[in-house]
Amino acid sequence: MSVPQGVVSETANPVRTASTPAPVGGGAAPVRASRNTWRRALRRDWRLYTFLILPIVFLVVFRYLPMAGNVIAFRRFRPGGSIFGDEWVGLRYVRMFITDAKFWEVFQNTFVLGLLTLIVCFPMPIILALLLNEVRVRWFKRLVQTISYLPHFMSIVIVAGIVFQIFSVQGTINQLIGATGLDPVNFMQSADWFRTIYVSSEVWQTVGWGTILYLAALTTIDESLYEAARIDGANRLQQTRHITLVGIRPTMITLLILNIGTFMAVGFEKVLLLYNPLTYPTADVISTYLYRIGIESSNFSYATAIGLFESIIGLVLILSANAISKRAVGTSLW
Repeated sequence: MSVPQGVVSETANPVRTASTPAPVGGGAAPVRASRNTWRRALRRDWRLYTFLILPIVFLVVFRYLPMAGNVIAFRRFRPGGSIFGDEWVGLRYVRMFITDAKFWEVFQNTFVLGLLTLIVCFPMPIILALLLNEVRVRWFKRLVQTISYLPHFMSIVIVAGIVFQIFSVQGTINQLIGATGLDPVNFMQSADWFRTIYVSSEVWQTVGWGTILYLAALTTIDESLYEAARIDGANRLQQTRHITLVGIRPTMITLLILNIGTFMAVGFEKVLLLYNPLTYPTADVISTYLYRIGIESSNFSYATAIGLFESIIGLVLILSANAISKRAVGTSLW
């Protein structure tokens, strides 16, 4: 069909007016608008953004800049020389710890202790939060929360001292054992008892503090869901299973992924304070082994290679856990 002369086809030559929106994805207008938005927000809320300066400086100085020191895992470092090593040795130190039987012993200890800590310590705050959620007496609930929170604010040195007072030869446990007519047990000098003592102290110190996030997540669950479940005849156990646990599942998955990421980083301070040469077969972990090799023996390159290996394992674990969680339950860190 022919178009009469003097009539301009709107489809052939559209005329853009002030009200006509710009084409999507065309030109630099969206980028410029985004930049203007950031500038406007920065200009408006610059006082709030100044609070980020110190955390960013802290991360840069104490988290990112030290990563440059990992290069000495592949260079021979001599005290008094360059901070980045004097001679390139490649994978020499990696081959050294791979063929070192002592390293694999402490690696096994780290894996077992980390696994026990994850299995025992992770569900305990969930259980305590569920129990506290059922308490209707306010003063008793607050009392239990306060008592369970207190160990978290204690120094690791104080916690280790309490553990020694309880499990030493003249400690509380052995006094109770002696009252029954049995011989005292030297818990702190026995390698077989170290893992039990460590995990028990870790539960006592962390279970109360860990309930805070779960109690906060429980407050976001709609009460009408419980009313509907009660109308349908669901008991308390069924309500907990199908409503409560489902409601706090995102929080559980997030904390589980974070715990898996630190799976191999078993608490250095507490192990260092509690262990001794007699308990090395079960108590010596990678972090304490690195302390003896790197600080006490001044073998910094070898210790750096082992630490880098441990960090790579932690990175792989957290990435794997995040990917599995994202595909299985649809919840992840990113």
